[in-house]
Amino acid sequence: MLAGSNASAPLLGAHMSIAGGMPRAIDRAKRAGCRVVQVFVKNNTQWRARALPDDEVAEFRAKRAAVGLADAVAHTCYLINLASPEGVVRRQSLDSFVDELKRSARLGLSHLVVHPGSHVGAGESLGICRIAEALDEACERIGEVSTAVALEITAGQGTSLGYRFEHMRDIIGACRYQDRVFVCFDTCHLFAAGYDFRLIEGYRRMIRKFDRTAGLSRLRVIHFNDSKRELGSRVDRHEHIGKGQLGVEAFRWFLNDPRMATIPKIIETPKGLTLREDKRNLRVLRSLVQEEHLATEITESTE
Repeated sequence: MLAGSNASAPLLGAHMSIAGGMPRAIDRAKRAGCRVVQVFVKNNTQWRARALPDDEVAEFRAKRAAVGLADAVAHTCYLINLASPEGVVRRQSLDSFVDELKRSARLGLSHLVVHPGSHVGAGESLGICRIAEALDEACERIGEVSTAVALEITAGQGTSLGYRFEHMRDIIGACRYQDRVFVCFDTCHLFAAGYDFRLIEGYRRMIRKFDRTAGLSRLRVIHFNDSKRELGSRVDRHEHIGKGQLGVEAFRWFLNDPRMATIPKIIETPKGLTLREDKRNLRVLRSLVQEEHLATEITESTE
């Protein structure tokens, strides 16, 4: 039975493969019991992409409606670097980003998640300016679309930007199209970047800091991943829920915080040949949803 058939169930889902065509991702989401789903809209390791046929788009939309998914989002390919200096990589990054926004809009996806980018030695301030400029150019090139951008919090490996809430504040603050740019949390990345929310007090402190820095209304997508590496490692290595350094309690706070209730929560945990791992991780997460008293405790003293 699809989790999406229960309107009160948490908005949990997984990143699903598009092998065999975009509609196959919906089939996989249904079998895994997802209420929400994340997909790539093209090959995630190549600049070039085949055109999306109208009939494939129509089938994707129809299957999503039939299944009753509450939300569907996309993640950009891994080659895009919006912080790149002028040159081939920046042009390719912008072209690919614009194309993926168009594809996402055609498919009816609410958000396109993108890593902010790496400054490749130019420094954080210049990198932040380049990202904001790239976002503005992309918005101008594509015009009005239904898909918004969600900048993903990163672990901060190498010269990657986006590992501090202040980076998100500054990028969005420098954009002319602020109403189209939002934020995606990743629990593994947050932990690796140094935010400790394993205990309820740490969770409260982190959410309060984000609200005061970037604004909680900016949070639109959450990736649920445990972390293979320790707090503050700045290394991005996902692990199954409850099997890593975070443990299950860190996810309990998100799942019982009423302010997070309408935000899609998507696992990107290691995959096997079947959907068994996804089903197990989603089952663990659903087991963490508790009574209303915990919701009050989580939000207490965070305003």
